[in-house]
Amino acid sequence: MSENDSSPASALRIDIGVCTFRRAELEQTILSLAMISVPDGATVRIIVADNDVTPTAEPLVNTLRPTVPFEIAYVHCPAGNISVARNACLDASTADYLAFIDDDETASEYWLSNLLTCARSTGAAAVLGPVRAGYQTSAPGWMRRGDFHSTLPVWVGGEIRTGYTCNTLLDLSAPALRGRRFNLALGKSGGEDTEFFTHVHRSGGMIAYAPEALVHEPVPANRATLSWLAKRRYRMGQTHGRLLSENAGMMARLRHAAIAASKCAVCALASLASIALPVQRTRYALRAALHIGAVAGILGFREIPQYGVLGATTP
Repeated sequence: MSENDSSPASALRIDIGVCTFRRAELEQTILSLAMISVPDGATVRIIVADNDVTPTAEPLVNTLRPTVPFEIAYVHCPAGNISVARNACLDASTADYLAFIDDDETASEYWLSNLLTCARSTGAAAVLGPVRAGYQTSAPGWMRRGDFHSTLPVWVGGEIRTGYTCNTLLDLSAPALRGRRFNLALGKSGGEDTEFFTHVHRSGGMIAYAPEALVHEPVPANRATLSWLAKRRYRMGQTHGRLLSENAGMMARLRHAAIAASKCAVCALASLASIALPVQRTRYALRAALHIGAVAGILGFREIPQYGVLGATTP
């Protein structure tokens, strides 16, 4: 691990935002950050944004401070709204770059260095890294073989047009990011990061990919189900549909909805045709859920609350 240079002469400042809501895995996330390799000449600070009504994460943060070689800034932003927590990290950041990692993930040693190398070499406004899912032995075999929980960017026409906050680095000096914040209206349903990065791209900000900037995410038992995956894909489709319908007239909306419905039907039929192949069958079924979610988003159906609600599954 490189020594963290905290002298005033350091030219580069990097903040790492960790948004949290009553998650015990936060300790492992922070401890993994304590072991990362620090880019030469950089100072690193961790920002923990606690989204709980009461400051439940503060005692853990205070306990970990002596074991972490970086400053930890604790921000209490009570709302049960993930957009509020993400915006709190943006507001608290005084750095050149702001990275995000989820509070149930652990960073690999060269995670931050690889993100920064890619940002510098490409000039991207945002850099995404891969999230590798770790399955328990109790997870269904088809799920482990198909690896349905890992996160990777999606390329459309040779470019990345949206992103995610579970593994990303933002260049805060990029014009497409100046003053940009996460949508509070999506802070309980999810999809706020998809919208955020979509607007970054639409504003001319390049989104790049650093394949070696790996983080790991365990898949708990309550997420290792087909119903959880289907609800997540449906919500992702809703976000995509809502973005498609932005500034679109009624006829354009109906056209988008018809296309999404047709894709849903094709995927549903393909899933039935693959009944003997569990991985392939499930992929098509989840694509069908994504497209029906897109129809719902285009037609303006409300998203299902998933964050900050007792009994709801957090993103």
